[in-house]
Amino acid sequence: MRDFLPSHHSALGSVQTPRPDASVTLRPLPEGHVLQVLGSHGVDDIGSLLLEISDGADHAVRTAGPGQWFVVGDRSLSVQEFLAIESRLEGKAALVDQSHGRVRIWVSGRQVEAMLAKGTAVDLDERSFKAGQTALTLVGHISVHLTRIAPDGFEILVLRSFAEDLWTNLNHMSVEFN
Repeated sequence: MRDFLPSHHSALGSVQTPRPDASVTLRPLPEGHVLQVLGSHGVDDIGSLLLEISDGADHAVRTAGPGQWFVVGDRSLSVQEFLAIESRLEGKAALVDQSHGRVRIWVSGRQVEAMLAKGTAVDLDERSFKAGQTALTLVGHISVHLTRIAPDGFEILVLRSFAEDLWTNLNHMSVEFN
């Protein structure tokens, strides 16, 4: 149980977003909640339970590896809400609050696949990387969790300490497409 709530400041609070008519746009997403779920040994399927504890948004539950998931949402969770989720998962999975350690960035536009292809080795063509699919990969030199949310939109989950550097790199990569 938490003894105190950490002081918080936005990792990308001072960034500017490109113009809305750009071929590629970036915007920081609300720093709501990021929960890492680690499945217990021998527990096979907790997918339906994960959907129940999510906020119901499309693609709020993302695979993060064998027996591991991220559950993300735009709203911060209270300590009581976190503990309630933790008790629902008891015996099935461990829950780790990553909300203050991760930042979510939205990248979208008609040239988003081409722009991201400059920085990652993942085949992002929509026929092979469909909405809801995720990949743990690098964008440049930064490790990220990349999820296609829409035909022309991706959410990038990154460690907080790398968020500003990733934002700068994405902005530089998008220049030739805007």
